[in-house]
Amino acid sequence: MSSIRTVEQKPTGPTRSSHPLIIAEKLQAERWIAVGIFVAACAYLCLFVRYASLDPDEGIILQGAQRILDGQVLYRDFFSFYTPGAYYFLAAIFRIFGDSFLVARATLVVYGGIFAVFSYCMARQTCSRNNSLLIAYLAIITCLPWRFMILHNWDSTIWLCVSIYCAVQFVRTPSRLSAFGMGSLVCVTFMFEQSKGAGLVLGLALGFALLSWIQRTAPWCKEPYVIAFAAGFLLPLGLTLAYFGEHHSLSALWHDWLWPLHHYSTVNKVPYGYSDWSDQARRTLFASGNRIETLIVLVAVSPCFILPVLPILGLLLLVHWIVLAKRGQLSPERTAHYVLVSSSIAGSLLSVIIVRANIIHFVYLTPLLYLALAWIIDGTDINANIVHSVRPVLAMGIFVVFTATGMALLISNRDAKSVVQTRRGAIRTAERDEMFSYLQGHVAAGEKIFVYPYFPLGYYLTATFNPTRYEYLQPGMHTRQQDLDAMKALEADHTAVILFEPSFYDKISTSWPNTPLSSLASDPVADYILSRYHPCADLISGAGSRFLFMLRNGAVCPIDPQTAGRPLEVSRLPHVSVSHNE
Repeated sequence: MSSIRTVEQKPTGPTRSSHPLIIAEKLQAERWIAVGIFVAACAYLCLFVRYASLDPDEGIILQGAQRILDGQVLYRDFFSFYTPGAYYFLAAIFRIFGDSFLVARATLVVYGGIFAVFSYCMARQTCSRNNSLLIAYLAIITCLPWRFMILHNWDSTIWLCVSIYCAVQFVRTPSRLSAFGMGSLVCVTFMFEQSKGAGLVLGLALGFALLSWIQRTAPWCKEPYVIAFAAGFLLPLGLTLAYFGEHHSLSALWHDWLWPLHHYSTVNKVPYGYSDWSDQARRTLFASGNRIETLIVLVAVSPCFILPVLPILGLLLLVHWIVLAKRGQLSPERTAHYVLVSSSIAGSLLSVIIVRANIIHFVYLTPLLYLALAWIIDGTDINANIVHSVRPVLAMGIFVVFTATGMALLISNRDAKSVVQTRRGAIRTAERDEMFSYLQGHVAAGEKIFVYPYFPLGYYLTATFNPTRYEYLQPGMHTRQQDLDAMKALEADHTAVILFEPSFYDKISTSWPNTPLSSLASDPVADYILSRYHPCADLISGAGSRFLFMLRNGAVCPIDPQTAGRPLEVSRLPHVSVSHNE
């Protein structure tokens, strides 16, 4: 009787082993849904292809790929603290499909389709179809549209997603080939962004260690698989090192890869979940309308506060999955899925904290972070009555606030109706631009100019080149030696034209608040420019920034009817802006 009584006292709730994983790619209906999601995502993102906010970050990879097409070698001939994947991948895209802004942006359209399908298929393994479709919808309207730009961040996120998908496949059907493929994909992720790749390695290591502790008989950490993973990881790494060794740039490669640890991370240190809003932006958003308008704005920006919470939820859920698994309330296959994905979220969070924990770097991880949101909304394996009771309200709330954000991004895109003709194709900007027309009217394609401090996109769109090794030199981030190297290159080249943005210093206090003031008080590159060049035109870009078109002293300024009547803002120099910020 005692044995019978013991059996009767066991929990009678539904067992998680009765809910098998749903492998979407193996079901015909799910495959068609995935195809539909991909097509819908690509169709929607085509609306953003020609829109350019003229964010300077977008020009880094574009101009680097252009240098490679012209025969230069990364690290040896020009500086970058990124790993090389994004540069050479985009150069290959240009080589195959043509060198234009439209071709570059088309890759983002494909990325968006992959992100949406990844979010759906990964969520569908443990969640209902409706909730998985909701997550795919969020990925479409708020992932890439948030920052629709050619950036190494999106390239590395693609490989991050593919690596995690391969890891999940490996734990489902372990084999040496899948372990080898997983190792290669993880290394490729590292080759596109070292911080994200390192975070992925740590996350997967944590996941497999936890799974080995939970399921001691699991085969995943057996020696043959570990060796296959290591071999897969070392293959892309070895090929990369061999290539740069052949081009005599290994020492420069190591220097540039380690450079962010000493310089980039200092300037980019910001509070967790930081939003790069200036005081003027905050007043415009929250203090320029009535209460109804302010409420709408609050709803639209609320994902800025939700996204940084998602990786923390992922960590909490990781603990929850472990507890359920140790109690025998979660099937082995669901345990493996949850633990591995949650651990990958943890590793990705670490990479964000190390690099720059502002809201944008969480946006780059949304295809992965939205999975934690799917688990909460679906609630299938969460033993919490409060979660189940608020699920409908939570799902509706998430739908409303993220839709509001997506519509705000779409409206911002559609309101950009000023068409600018560049040498890389037509773009649309929010404001009328006179910088590109003036620059292209007075500087021939292929000529060398110097843009300072930070607008590498200008080189690419005007088909001009930088005589130095640096696509940009940011005060407080780059070293004094790098400043000297750039000035020596300018002097040796006798560069005729400089595009100088004095108003850039007004942005530093908001975008890079940890910049040492000492580095701003003395700017040798700005001093060099102002002592050897004179301004000829005061130009407004499509982003509202102001640039001075400057020629070497002794050269005669061209006369342009559009700018001849406007007073030059030569008083807006770096030291004036710095004293204002202080």
